[in-house]
Amino acid sequence: MKKKREKEILSLLVERRKVEVTELSELLGVSQVTIRKDLDELEKMHLIKRVHGFAQLSSEDDINSRLAWHYEEKTKIAEKAAELISDGDTVFIENGSCCALAALTIAKTKKNVTIVTNSAFIAGYVRNEPNVQVVLLGGIYQKESQCLVGPMIRDNAMNYNVKYCLIGTDGWNERIGFTNKDQMRAQAVRDMSASAEQVVILTESDKFSSAGTVPLNLSGCKTAVLTDPDIPEDVREKLTAKDIGIMIA
Repeated sequence: MKKKREKEILSLLVERRKVEVTELSELLGVSQVTIRKDLDELEKMHLIKRVHGFAQLSSEDDINSRLAWHYEEKTKIAEKAAELISDGDTVFIENGSCCALAALTIAKTKKNVTIVTNSAFIAGYVRNEPNVQVVLLGGIYQKESQCLVGPMIRDNAMNYNVKYCLIGTDGWNERIGFTNKDQMRAQAVRDMSASAEQVVILTESDKFSSAGTVPLNLSGCKTAVLTDPDIPEDVREKLTAKDIGIMIA
């Protein structure tokens, strides 16, 4: 019941962004004390923010807010992504909500793993996990997304050769491929991907119905997408035709 309530709370907040504790109590048929305990747990997971008498999501660009969108699907994708990583591996993980959940799952389930990331959020998200070392790539700090961008990313990433680079995406378009909304973040993805044997894009299937404005331009990389079962069949066919592997969580 607790997990079901948490999902319902997240769904309401995704729809309305801010809801009173008293209204949540009435809608879910439990006491305000119970709701406050649920909200405490969700806040510890960085999924919501508590303000006096309310629960709310942050701005759309804030990764804490994006974690709440399609949380169940993202969790399954993260668990599947962690299966790619072995004890002792070094893995690149780019900024993003699916990526953050994957980083935490890897940190909790693997031993002696090194995560190399441009995400200050991810570095903080896994900081209490004893079996992971984090290398934070340098660069210009973007406050809302809590990630680092700029030419220093390329200079630092060139010093590594890793098997996997896990990245997110804001959307996909048959003509231009996977996309981002921010030019500097897109360039950071390219720079990190260039030092990996394979790029794995972690995304919910609904991203295939929209596209950002900046192509990621991953055509030179061995690429696979890890998504949920609702990916449209026509998209599967188009990805396969472009030699992009498909993994389903």
